[in-house]
Amino acid sequence: MNTHDQHGRGRGRTTPGRGRRRLAAAVGAAALVLASGLATPAAAQPAHAAHTAQTAQDGKDGKGGKVLTVAVAQSVDSLSPFLAVRLVSTSINRLMYEYLTNYDPKDAHPVPALATHWESSPDKLTWTYTIRSGVKWSDGKPVTAEDAAWTFTTMMTDSGAATANGSFVGNFASVTAPSPTQLVIKLKKPQATMTALDVPIVPKHIWEKVDDFSKFNNDTTFPIVGDGPFILTDYKPDSYVRLKANKDFWRGAPKFDELVFRYYKDQDAAVAALRKGEVSFVAGSPSLTPAQAASLKGDKNIHVNDAPGRRFYALATNPGARAKNGETFGDGDPSLRDERVRHALFMAVDRKAIVDKVFQGHAVEGQGYIPPRFSQYFWKPSADQELAYDPAKAAQLLDEAGYKKNAAGQRVGKDGKPLHYRVLCHATDPNDKAVGKYLQEWWGKLGIGVTLNCLDNVTDPWLAGKYDLAFDGWSVNPDPDFVLSIHTCGALPQTPKDTGATDNFICDKTYDELYAEQLAEYDPAKRAALVKQMESRLYDLGYMNVMAYPNAVEAYRTDQLESITTMPSDAGNIYGQDGYWSWWSAVPADSSGSSGGSSSTGVVVGIVVGVVVVAGLGVLVAVRRRATADDRE
Repeated sequence: MNTHDQHGRGRGRTTPGRGRRRLAAAVGAAALVLASGLATPAAAQPAHAAHTAQTAQDGKDGKGGKVLTVAVAQSVDSLSPFLAVRLVSTSINRLMYEYLTNYDPKDAHPVPALATHWESSPDKLTWTYTIRSGVKWSDGKPVTAEDAAWTFTTMMTDSGAATANGSFVGNFASVTAPSPTQLVIKLKKPQATMTALDVPIVPKHIWEKVDDFSKFNNDTTFPIVGDGPFILTDYKPDSYVRLKANKDFWRGAPKFDELVFRYYKDQDAAVAALRKGEVSFVAGSPSLTPAQAASLKGDKNIHVNDAPGRRFYALATNPGARAKNGETFGDGDPSLRDERVRHALFMAVDRKAIVDKVFQGHAVEGQGYIPPRFSQYFWKPSADQELAYDPAKAAQLLDEAGYKKNAAGQRVGKDGKPLHYRVLCHATDPNDKAVGKYLQEWWGKLGIGVTLNCLDNVTDPWLAGKYDLAFDGWSVNPDPDFVLSIHTCGALPQTPKDTGATDNFICDKTYDELYAEQLAEYDPAKRAALVKQMESRLYDLGYMNVMAYPNAVEAYRTDQLESITTMPSDAGNIYGQDGYWSWWSAVPADSSGSSGGSSSTGVVVGIVVGVVVVAGLGVLVAVRRRATADDRE
């Protein structure tokens, strides 16, 4: 899945219709995930007491039990898996509902989840999944193939239900359930993502009562019926989400009795809460700043994880918001429709300075659209193609485009109007503000004015096309299809009043043709080559400028969490994983007989997979956007 707050878009999918991700038998392990937040810390008190007191404040019923509290920097956009696009929301969906398949926590290859087995017909147009027997919804009713068939069919026939994840079913011809344990999906043409369908399967008997999927947020009746490792029991907007362990979860019950996501608008306050023991885990928005991480490294009982991330951090331009019906809307500056202007702006961005001065080395310089963590799909421009940092060349391009400096040093067009861009930024993300200051300096030297529009909610102006540029970011999953799909013409909204899956209104025929080719290509090497061609095309268009690939910088209390598994297990992230491994297998520090070993990151014990896997179907999906990004994140 994916997501977008425009940062998560994460749908952790990271993503889905929007800005916005499988095991047979499994034993052991997993991890912790999620982000950071804010609240006014209570007076100093013992860590456990403070933790319990804050839990009560969030709405605890007072029954006791082991509670894991996670600070998040995003508020929930929707609890409906048909609408959720922010990373925090899609991550919570993973805890509430099973998907057909999941990703191995060690290396992200597809493994069974709700489906225990799958196979395709020789022509790859019919896929048959065996649905796990004996699984029940939290209200006691059996989970069957009919639930999955209804979920997919509803997305195929109702535009509201397709908001978050519609791209996954756009090529479906039909979905049926011949028996309670058999699901059959017929395709219009081959589709290489059939073991990476990042769609939460919902209970038909609950959701078939919904009248309007575009408006129902799944937040009216608690507990919410699900079949995942946790059951959502309470929710207060812009405050907290509370879940309890599903004792009947087929993989085994989580080791924490309750899981609470607490929203913090101020990241420093979230870090302070971690120090006091009021939360167990903090990841920032979505990462801790270098200063915050450095300040925590010397604290007793706190471990800082700093590893290569699965996100990219970018600038997106508004190419002119438009709908499928041909109508235009929004108020993006028309100068940005000139490729020379877009290239000039990006050639005036010093990526090395951003990595060194803003991220202080906790990132890698940006190049292609997909982060280097996904080596199969990682692409970088050739020397003669690269939009390298070159302010003099940037000035030349602006001159050629007809935007020359006046006597006051301002770049003006033929109408005499100075260039002045509004840049959307996340009020909760210190990196946006820091990079924004550099943009004001760098573009100011070119004669271009910059106004930073830092908001708690960037989604509304983004969807309305009321921006010139925006800080963008996605968490990429192990299959690239979703994060690629959000730049297709098909992702545009049907009308200006509708919500599409588009990231920033890009619509390019050449890109779309390449997208269709990669989706139908099963050969892993050939598909990877097509994906790289798409990245090259996106780079040349200049609508997206990837500035950096930030590390996953996060922290947790070792006196509250005995073991946490990163994903991948070798130098991976904890927050925003592909799957529910972190929360499902998190071990309380006071647990007896828990897994041994000295590593604070835990271990994945063993995964036995008996499944027919079509070679080459491991790929990348974005954290869902309006949707994984890490969405937008």
